Amino acid sequence: MSENKKTPKRIAVMTSGGDAPGMNAFVRSTVRRALSCGLEVFGIMEAYQGLIENKIEKLNYDCVCNLTKQGGTVLKTSRSAEFMTLAGQKKAAAVLHENKIDALICCGGNGSYKGLEALAKVWSGQVIGAPGTIDNDVRYTDFTIGFDTAVNTAMKAIDNLRDTGDSHDMHFLVEVMGRHCGDIAKAVGIACGAVDVLIPETPSNIDSVVNSIRRKGHNIIVVAEGDETGGVNQLAQVLTDAFHDKYPDEKVNFRICVLGHVQRGGDPSARDRILAHNMGEFCVDAILNKKHLQACAIQGEKLVLTDLS
Repeated sequence: MSENKKTPKRIAVMTSGGDAPGMNAFVRSTVRRALSCGLEVFGIMEAYQGLIENKIEKLNYDCVCNLTKQGGTVLKTSRSAEFMTLAGQKKAAAVLHENKIDALICCGGNGSYKGLEALAKVWSGQVIGAPGTIDNDVRYTDFTIGFDTAVNTAMKAIDNLRDTGDSHDMHFLVEVMGRHCGDIAKAVGIACGAVDVLIPETPSNIDSVVNSIRRKGHNIIVVAEGDETGGVNQLAQVLTDAFHDKYPDEKVNFRICVLGHVQRGGDPSARDRILAHNMGEFCVDAILNKKHLQACAIQGEKLVLTDLS
């Protein structure tokens, strides 16, 4: 496990990549833990691009008051093409050095972690990552901050759709987020009793879906956005053609619903708030224990550190 021998005095925290419910709870926990341990804490606004532009603010207890229930991220987040270059990374390192920052904690996903690794090559401070993404696609951890809330948001939306489906005998194709990971689709499909769930990890069996929808007058089919069928719009046509080929005398009509970014917002669930709180404290403790190039994870209900790579 990588370690840094310097005793930290000033640490910074930022949220990077797509926003996820619970990021604010993570920031609150990080700040309060650090302050209680005698550290100075700074927030980096707008992630890596904000770091390059020296958008750094000192944080205190008042700054994070009542953040636990808020969705999104008060520190803001953004994508940074400049940081993807070596020149941008060196500029970010220089800003950290100028502000006398000893350690950086970043809550984000895979891209955010790659950014931390790149930064560590040009900066002497400590870096610790925390998994914050609704996609749950950071594979070393059982759950990421924001995943549970996204599943609950999608579940409530699909429950509402089912009422209309029941009333009109409609077939709904519901697309959920997750990039190339089907975890949201799997979880919400089970929670809502979907007749089928299509995910990128397994090939979609169109014939099986056709048979499933024929058995019932109304159906919910959950589709992960990264499924190989290309999303619900293409899938609707594929299923319509396949159904008519197999049952030419029967009619079928699919209604499409893309939940999209609504899944990323909203008040975080209790599970996400607790996970974020515990991870925030855990990351500060890792810094105080002089850990470096590490990421925190929840594995079997236990918080652990693993190599950032």
